[in-house]
Amino acid sequence: MIKAFGDIWKIGDLRKKLLFTLGIIAVYRFGSHIPLPGIDTAVLAQVFQSMRGSVMGLYDIFVGGNLSRATIFALGIMPYISASIILQILGATIPYYQKLIKEGEEGRRKINQHTRYLTVAIGIVQSTGISIFLESMKAAGGAPVVPFPGVFFRFSTILTLTAGTIFIMWLGELITDKGIGNGISLIIMIGILARFPAQTLNFIRMLRSGALSWVFGLAFVLFAFFITMAVVLVTQAQRRIPVQYAKRVIGRKIYGGQSTHLPLNVNAAGIIPIIFAQSALMLIPTFAGFFRNQAWAQTIVSILSPGGLLYNSLYVILIIAFAYIYTAIVINPNELADNMKKYGGFIPGIRPGKQTADYIDKVMSRITLPGAVFFAFIAVLPTLLINKFHLPFYFGGTSLLIIVGVALDTIQQLESQLLMRHYEGFVRKGRVRGRRR
Repeated sequence: MIKAFGDIWKIGDLRKKLLFTLGIIAVYRFGSHIPLPGIDTAVLAQVFQSMRGSVMGLYDIFVGGNLSRATIFALGIMPYISASIILQILGATIPYYQKLIKEGEEGRRKINQHTRYLTVAIGIVQSTGISIFLESMKAAGGAPVVPFPGVFFRFSTILTLTAGTIFIMWLGELITDKGIGNGISLIIMIGILARFPAQTLNFIRMLRSGALSWVFGLAFVLFAFFITMAVVLVTQAQRRIPVQYAKRVIGRKIYGGQSTHLPLNVNAAGIIPIIFAQSALMLIPTFAGFFRNQAWAQTIVSILSPGGLLYNSLYVILIIAFAYIYTAIVINPNELADNMKKYGGFIPGIRPGKQTADYIDKVMSRITLPGAVFFAFIAVLPTLLINKFHLPFYFGGTSLLIIVGVALDTIQQLESQLLMRHYEGFVRKGRVRGRRR
């Protein structure tokens, strides 16, 4: 693997892409330290110390800590992610978007344009909510986060946060087009990883001061290693269904007659069910927050607070339910069966057509459950570690899944670039033949 990293710098084109990506990431990190106007950052930091396990604390992890610092990137790229998910769902349910998907490059261009418009709309709505939320925040002594609230503060905050989201979206597209690819996901991952050095130093200080025992520290490091390894294995796990293609004679050439497989991911939905579940559980407490002076509203917020038994139970149930729903949206067994039948493919022992679609649907239903249960466990893991074992920082959850998933995708893209140029990749699968360029 070390040799593969060295080979990256030997290839001029790949080296330029990597340096360009690092430059864009540096711009993003610089913007992550520019605060919004009209914010008392000292009071804000004090308030967020008590919100580590709250809904806003979880959202802050997604945006790389920008919300707790109230920077111009406090919204992060989440409006774009939400818009992309909505357009993806529409593409599976609305005939107009289904037609656009089949139009190829022109259709994808229109869908991307609609995604950008929807991103702006969602950004305006969410930035409005954040501006109201910041105005309502006060420290324990009564000091406000926003010393001079009002229309001007809300307007400037909405304008700045929405523009920040659009700028991040543009940076992600630059990485995708001119960098190493996977730009939006890389920006999310970098935002999450930016918190790790400070958390690691704090963890070491607590071990050296005696606040945490060395036995606990060693046990946690081993636990984190094996959990990360398990996430990697489940993320890459597939059920491969054998597919046989019959021989076809077209003109003077013979096509087909080969055996291949249909790869079905154990967790085809990825982290989307977790995001859906978090959003669904945020709706009721957010609505109750508008009536914070009412007793019933305080009861709802208390019962559905992150880390509670009811919250975790509903969280797990919703993740599993959304995993099945989203998998049914992104994987259409009937379409897969029709494509196989069109090109002369069939699953041995299964008739083409409806029986093939039913078989694929049956397999997906069986393999989705263990993947969804495992990801649900990873999602509630941080609250268990914080509440039961008093871990001083956030480990696991969506952040771990994002880091592992994006890292695997990035390594795969770099690997394909190296193999294309006759270099050995990160995973050695036999020596690559051919003269090196």
